[in-house]
Amino acid sequence: MEVLIMTEKKYDLREVLDEIKNDDTQYHETDVEIDPVAELSGVYRYIGAGGTVQRPTKEGPAMMFNNVKGFPGVRVLTGLMASRKRVGKIFHTDYKTLGKYLNDAVSNPVWPTMVEEKDAPAHEVVHRAEDADFDIRKLVAAPTNTPQDAGPYITIGVVLGSSLDKSKSDVTIHRMVLEDKDKIGIYIMPGGRHIGAFAEEYEKANKPMPITINIGLDPAVTIGATFEPPTTPFGYNELGVAGAIRQQPVDLVKGLTVDENAIARSEYTLEGYIMPNERIQEDINTHTGKAMPEFPGYDGDANPALQVIKVTAVTHRKNDPIMQSVIGPSEEHVSMAGIPTEASILQLVDRAIPGKVKNVYNPPAGGGKLMTIMQIHKDNEADEGIQRQAALLAFSAFKELKTVILVDEDVDIFDMNDVIWTMNTRFQADQDLMILSGMRNHPLDPSERPEYDPKSIRVRGMSSKLVIDGTVPFDMKDQFERAQFMEVPDWEKYLK
Repeated sequence: MEVLIMTEKKYDLREVLDEIKNDDTQYHETDVEIDPVAELSGVYRYIGAGGTVQRPTKEGPAMMFNNVKGFPGVRVLTGLMASRKRVGKIFHTDYKTLGKYLNDAVSNPVWPTMVEEKDAPAHEVVHRAEDADFDIRKLVAAPTNTPQDAGPYITIGVVLGSSLDKSKSDVTIHRMVLEDKDKIGIYIMPGGRHIGAFAEEYEKANKPMPITINIGLDPAVTIGATFEPPTTPFGYNELGVAGAIRQQPVDLVKGLTVDENAIARSEYTLEGYIMPNERIQEDINTHTGKAMPEFPGYDGDANPALQVIKVTAVTHRKNDPIMQSVIGPSEEHVSMAGIPTEASILQLVDRAIPGKVKNVYNPPAGGGKLMTIMQIHKDNEADEGIQRQAALLAFSAFKELKTVILVDEDVDIFDMNDVIWTMNTRFQADQDLMILSGMRNHPLDPSERPEYDPKSIRVRGMSSKLVIDGTVPFDMKDQFERAQFMEVPDWEKYLK
């Protein structure tokens, strides 16, 4: 099928790449052959992975690998969002206020719209499960991140599904391992994910749940898809966030082999069913005991009982389709998970204590999930203590959050040296440290096990939480004024 030429610019992955591809600091591509089994991620570790990836690593350009071993005519892209500054450039906004920007998008969604088949480049090439040579492991160039991985993983596939009665639909991102020629294992973290709630409905009815897995998308879709309750409650389709960012609806098209919609401008779409009452061992093909590297920087343990997706079709674009991938502990995960969490925290605290939290940053040190830095504004002595209430609000809404650092307005929350400086000059551990024991946490934190802390961790998934209050008491502000330097508006002329 041929792609319809449209007069209106439609945002998709290719449009985004066109906007950054002439900037060598943001994008690089290579024709040197690369093996998707461990080598591709191993190479990008040095070039631009960042985050909590094993050192040495750094922030660098997104990488397009044009010559992927075993997959002629297929390209693999990684690291597109592995820089907060690059995400700001892609969204045409200041990278330091991305949390506020996404908060506005959540509050003003532009809902997706249906398009006809002729307007869906994702369906240009179709492979059906009944084809004699159908094998997702040969059709989908999913990388294996490390030699210990349970297999090739789809790491940035947006799963689109609906409730049993079709009254609600949603999108979420999960780790998915290619297990067989038409079988995928999917890890749906217990609690909070809408797709998981829909799958439970289908399983109770003993019916397979139709879904599509959409890969190779505008980052507005992938970042928007990571919002969670309470910011986007059950029934809120996060594709509306992407629509708000681009001020145009995300195009959807009917699936070809399942009764579900697909994102019409994706590079790849996998169609299939989450099978009821069927489970599979995650590392059934490798028996390494490992899944893949996760955002805290450690290999995830292989799950003994993943839910199973039976794949019915793979579709993709006709000309050089792009398989997009993310390294779990990389800066890219920080952008995907951290920026929406910042937006959610800002929304929550601004309702409860308006004007007191000026900005929020979830840094790479916490993988975008485990740590947040909150910039606090105090008007008078009556505001003293409000900063700690802000921290408690964040903990109450986001159980995955483990550490909150509170700083004043004169501290650059995006500069960890400046943040740690507050701990050395505006902090006394005996009075400015708050420890909250016996709370829930993210299940991928390897320290949250009873043998690590038998006093407060009764079962896996519990943790102590920490608040570091680096704000100056209001009545002592004049004793903590930073050295003031001369303002020189035209300082840049000295660099010419």
